[in-house]
Amino acid sequence: MSGMKTFKEQAAEALEALPEEMRQPMVAYIFEQAEKYQTLKRLIDEGIADAEAGNVSDWDFGDFLREARARRRLAR
Repeated sequence: MSGMKTFKEQAAEALEALPEEMRQPMVAYIFEQAEKYQTLKRLIDEGIADAEAGNVSDWDFGDFLREARARRRLAR
């Protein structure tokens, strides 16, 4: 089992395999994706907490569209 590489070692090898000019953009991309993941995770956790606290109600997309169309007709 000692011959198995860690994820960090594999990631470092993958970056080393890239041409020098591609490494920094790839690292920036990975950080950007990690930031998006953390934001999404936080928003999902907030949604779950809202649902568990009873702060969420049923929502019917068809009703939403009907109301939006009615408001649009009235605004004309």
